Amino acid sequence: MNNTAQAAQLSQFRDAGTLYLSAPEAAELIRRQGLPFCLQHMAEHIRADFLRWADFDKTARVAAHSKDGVIELMPVADDHRYSFKYVNGHPGNTRFGMSTVMAFGVLADVDTGAPLFLSELTLTTALRTAAMSALAAKTLARPDSRVMALIGNGAQSEFQALAFQHLVGITTLRVYDVDPAASAKLVANLQGNGLQVTVCASTAEAVRGADIVTTVTADKAMALILTPNMIEPGMHLNAVGGDCPGKTELHGDILDAAKVFVEYEPQSRVEGEIQHKPADFAVTELWQVLRGERAGRDSADQVTVFDSVGFALEDFSALRFMMDSAIRLGMGERIALIPQLADPKNLFGMLNAASPVASLKAPFRLAA
Repeated sequence: MNNTAQAAQLSQFRDAGTLYLSAPEAAELIRRQGLPFCLQHMAEHIRADFLRWADFDKTARVAAHSKDGVIELMPVADDHRYSFKYVNGHPGNTRFGMSTVMAFGVLADVDTGAPLFLSELTLTTALRTAAMSALAAKTLARPDSRVMALIGNGAQSEFQALAFQHLVGITTLRVYDVDPAASAKLVANLQGNGLQVTVCASTAEAVRGADIVTTVTADKAMALILTPNMIEPGMHLNAVGGDCPGKTELHGDILDAAKVFVEYEPQSRVEGEIQHKPADFAVTELWQVLRGERAGRDSADQVTVFDSVGFALEDFSALRFMMDSAIRLGMGERIALIPQLADPKNLFGMLNAASPVASLKAPFRLAA
């Protein structure tokens, strides 16, 4: 972003407040631009930010774990913009009629701390996760990959399928979920999109003959969704579901036999598939491959693994894309998230204007 655009965003904040994009408006923004367009441009934003990896102040996300799930904050910043995402992961939420994952985020001005943009990130996270998966696969999978197995057909699955179709070139999808209703939902949502979809009776059946395998399961457990006997030479494995301590999807022997790539190694060591591997287990951060500093796939027969846990920089990129799109399309609303004061040193003056406190006839005291 150039200095002129940054100044314009800050001026809009001073004049009218924080730009707010609700969940319904985010959905409309995506519909108006088209899902393939949004996936492609979100992937381009992520790639652009990964290419300037050293510009960012990075940290692993801060997590509060409970027996039912996790709540996390994911911050990152460069010299101009700061962002964070609030996100949860509660696999049992569906029994209450609530989403497993819910999120919102902020994009702020570093020089002033002004919150320029407040947005839903539940829907946006699904897009950015799929865009990240496709970017990694485009970088690491065999170029002739056309068949993908998709294990776990929940809320993320359609986004993954369509990202791999439009950004990687997948034409055939083999799907499996322990809940047949989830697979039926996926098939219904993908009708008319040009993908050949086959519902399989097991993970092993779905994986057989696939070029790419994406696992996006929700159970918070050390699971063995994929085992070594399922893996074929040349496969690319996109492990998305293992994204917190105590939650994995791949048998450890798969990692030992593959070349493993991660987003941000300090976070992946705690949360990813490699959490049960020793500290010296070899991994490559994806930005190094994108910048040409490290090799990706070494041969057509090599098995590659993208151990995806989701990193704050991807949300930074997604927020940039959503804010730019909202401004361009004239969407969202300006809200007074932060007080606009005639005298910035007189915060108490807000109470004198309209609050009942200003009309109290006698002082009050706290009870002893």
